[in-house]
Amino acid sequence: MTAVSDDILIPLVFSFVLGSLIGLERQYRQHAAGLRTNVLVAVGSALFVNMTLIGWHTYGGNQTPVHAIGAVITGVGFLGAGVIMREGVNVRGINTAATLWTSAAVGAAAGASLYYEAVIGTLIILLTNTLLRPIANFINRIPTDSSHTEATFRITLTGRKPDAHEILTALSTALRQRNLPWRDLQTKSVGDDVQVDVLLIPSSIATEELDGLVAQLFSLDVVQNAYWAPSYGR
Repeated sequence: MTAVSDDILIPLVFSFVLGSLIGLERQYRQHAAGLRTNVLVAVGSALFVNMTLIGWHTYGGNQTPVHAIGAVITGVGFLGAGVIMREGVNVRGINTAATLWTSAAVGAAAGASLYYEAVIGTLIILLTNTLLRPIANFINRIPTDSSHTEATFRITLTGRKPDAHEILTALSTALRQRNLPWRDLQTKSVGDDVQVDVLLIPSSIATEELDGLVAQLFSLDVVQNAYWAPSYGR
């Protein structure tokens, strides 16, 4: 009885610790699936695989641990779909869903007593979510041909014609401060006013950053109106 208890306890504790490490990083960045969710996914996956493994060795039958792992993958897939959301042309939560999926894999490995594999998997997940983040952000800022970009954003400002130069200067300064590459800057007359349009290149910019940029520009005395809108590539 003691051997069976140890066979259950050690994988669960292992999955709890590793799931906590993954979840702490997610919680620190305030993602939808944080510490508790990743721990529950890892421990639950370990428990399902562990129970199936013990039952298979004890009673035999056709339900091998492989079947349990397949069921875990499917179940966590549905769970991950719940954290994916669409904001305009952006889709958010894919990385969080992928982290949940890999947390389940770590838990399944721990449940099967593959502790070395579980630790290596945890380290890779943490490195991916930390070290690769600045690299991905840097790549997202690199200007690209808008004709090859799935989705871009256009910012529009309006003001009085005499203030056109000041509006253009404020816009270029704000974009440079936020390190946002752009192209296709256009100005046109609209009655007594001037309208300034600029196309932002990175497709993965967060809507919160766009809102902040527009709010910053709209607060200027020379800007009468400011807004952003998605602009789909060809």
